[in-house]
Amino acid sequence: MKKFALLFLLVFTVSLTAQDKEIKWMSIEEAYALSQSDAEPKPTFVDVYTDWCGWCKRMDATTFHDPKVVAFMNEHFYNVKLDAEQKEDITIGGTTFKFVGEGRRGYHEVAAALLNGKMSYPTVVFMNEEFQIIQPVPGYQQTDQFLLIAEFLGTDAHLNQSWEEFSKSKAQRAD
Repeated sequence: MKKFALLFLLVFTVSLTAQDKEIKWMSIEEAYALSQSDAEPKPTFVDVYTDWCGWCKRMDATTFHDPKVVAFMNEHFYNVKLDAEQKEDITIGGTTFKFVGEGRRGYHEVAAALLNGKMSYPTVVFMNEEFQIIQPVPGYQQTDQFLLIAEFLGTDAHLNQSWEEFSKSKAQRAD
């Protein structure tokens, strides 16, 4: 019995440690449901990617696996991974969005809405607690720059100061 308890404790500890090493991703439908049902909803972060995008894969392997990024994103956001070319329908707030088979590959209507029709990958999108778009940010982001952007948009600093003021104040504190 003692061995079983020790084994259980070890497995439980390992699983908790593993959870802290990755961003907790969910579907956009799950994030929307949480934003509507939580007593204190969080902002939503959406990583819009495609399977063929090399910079998307690099951002996954580097930026999104950095322990500082993982901790910040899990604490402050509902985190969504959205394949811009997924074929399955997505229903948000009673509206169903579909895949559009245009061009070489096609695109999903949700991705087009989040990216304001500018289909560039990777693009990350920050949304407020009411599930309204604050800002899409296109391109690969290294860890430090990404964290600065996430803090600016995720803690509502953007409501009280300009990007220039915010980034300058952060740089001064780092010195």
